Amino acid sequence: MNNDKDVEKILLNDENYENFIRKKTENDFKQILQESQSRKKSVITDIKNVPKDKLFCKNSTYFVINRNSKTTSYINGMQAEAYLASSCEKEKFLKRITDYFVSQNLYIKFRKYEG
Repeated sequence: MNNDKDVEKILLNDENYENFIRKKTENDFKQILQESQSRKKSVITDIKNVPKDKLFCKNSTYFVINRNSKTTSYINGMQAEAYLASSCEKEKFLKRITDYFVSQNLYIKFRKYEG
């Protein structure tokens, strides 16, 4: 019962409530920051070692060459999946027969997965 009265006092006093919320938010932020720093990401560059469900996710990186303008760029797995025109090409990719495909004037090659 004493704990309920303490909570009631905090809620009735705006300054105490604001301090309580600020401390809670700061503690939550510090905890999330520590968790993110403690996680180690593994980088997989061989397509045969990447799980099928991770080939076309945001953590996968693909190298793109525009054959007309000779420019290069990088896209994520979700963007690469959008360039896949046929299900046949996607099946080859998922079976890991190939690690690249051609879409119109773009040459798209798997580069790495970070996860």
